[in-house]
Amino acid sequence: MEHTRTDVPPLDAARTDAYLDRIGAARPAAPTAAALRDLHLAHLRTVPFENLSVHLGEDIRLDAERLVAKLVDRRRGGFCYEVNGAFAALLGALGFEVTLLQARGVGDGGRLGIPYDHLALRVRDAEGADWLADIGFGTHTHFPLAYDERGDQSDPGGAFRIAEAAHGDLLVLRDGEPQYLLDQRPRDLGDFAAGAWYHRTSPDSRFTRSLVCSLLTGDGRVTLSGHTLTRTTGARRTRTELSSDDAVLRAYDQHFGIVLDRVPPEPKTAES
Repeated sequence: MEHTRTDVPPLDAARTDAYLDRIGAARPAAPTAAALRDLHLAHLRTVPFENLSVHLGEDIRLDAERLVAKLVDRRRGGFCYEVNGAFAALLGALGFEVTLLQARGVGDGGRLGIPYDHLALRVRDAEGADWLADIGFGTHTHFPLAYDERGDQSDPGGAFRIAEAAHGDLLVLRDGEPQYLLDQRPRDLGDFAAGAWYHRTSPDSRFTRSLVCSLLTGDGRVTLSGHTLTRTTGARRTRTELSSDDAVLRAYDQHFGIVLDRVPPEPKTAES
């Protein structure tokens, strides 16, 4: 498969350095598999998976420069189109070959999400090995998966497998449970505009029905959903109900480095 169809331009040197500073990573000497692993984990530990823009009424435009500006200049996070779209620009600037892939999430009963439901990255390193990089699926892998491996792949996030599916697609599983169906054909960032619009506006979207800001930590994960702060350390999970909007704003700043001037309104019907 040729890695030729992507409209995500690589960043210039100054923006690349700013992005690396944002995620606390050093510029790698070469686009190696080890460098990709380090960048993947660093991103997950510094840039939250969040859908606050959906509930704050902020526009979401799939333009690489705007996506990078949101993460780097505004110190925000995003969901798959945003964080994986920006990450593609960074990886391209560092010498990796990057292909954008569309996927459909697998829900209850094996029900598939809409086309372009999810954006993931196929990344080729300097040795010619391909990896499935995905920092935009919430609780998922900590490290990229070997793209051509069909056996179980152990990761701190679980036991993952990439399995062959019909019509040349691939099924990504976590602990034996299907996560998403991956279409291997290369895509452009603009191809995901309809999916992003759906998830920002549709009452059937999981993002309009839930409010989430979540970040991987060194020993677990911290998540803020509405006024509920959840901290996971190993197998231990603690939940704290924040008593006021001011406490919520402080929690966004303290745990995620996100400074807001108002609390995002909670959806009327949230996912359990």
